[in-house]
Amino acid sequence: MSDTGKSELNIRRPYLDLIEEGVKTVEVRVGYTSMRKIHAGQDLAFVSGDKRLMTRVTRVTEYPSFEAMLDSEDPREIGGDLGESREELLKVIREIYPPEKEKLGVLAIGIEVSR
Repeated sequence: MSDTGKSELNIRRPYLDLIEEGVKTVEVRVGYTSMRKIHAGQDLAFVSGDKRLMTRVTRVTEYPSFEAMLDSEDPREIGGDLGESREELLKVIREIYPPEKEKLGVLAIGIEVSR
């Protein structure tokens, strides 16, 4: 990994498809050291199985918790059109990241597909 941050992130396939469709424009991660190096203007590849999609980071916003993030971010831009309510989205995120990971800080990474 370079000093500009991790350039490739694994993601679940339904979410990768939503990014490709331009529906999901915010990726949520916790504040691992490698994630904190991601910055606006950076190229970022999302990978699921053998599928790879290039994006460009438009912004990185930090929040103290998933609840605070969902108070400010549009859940449709995070979960896309999978029909997840705010509560369902919070449950899914917390299944991925337990409380000790949430304490690292929450990052909302704005992305757009590179054309």
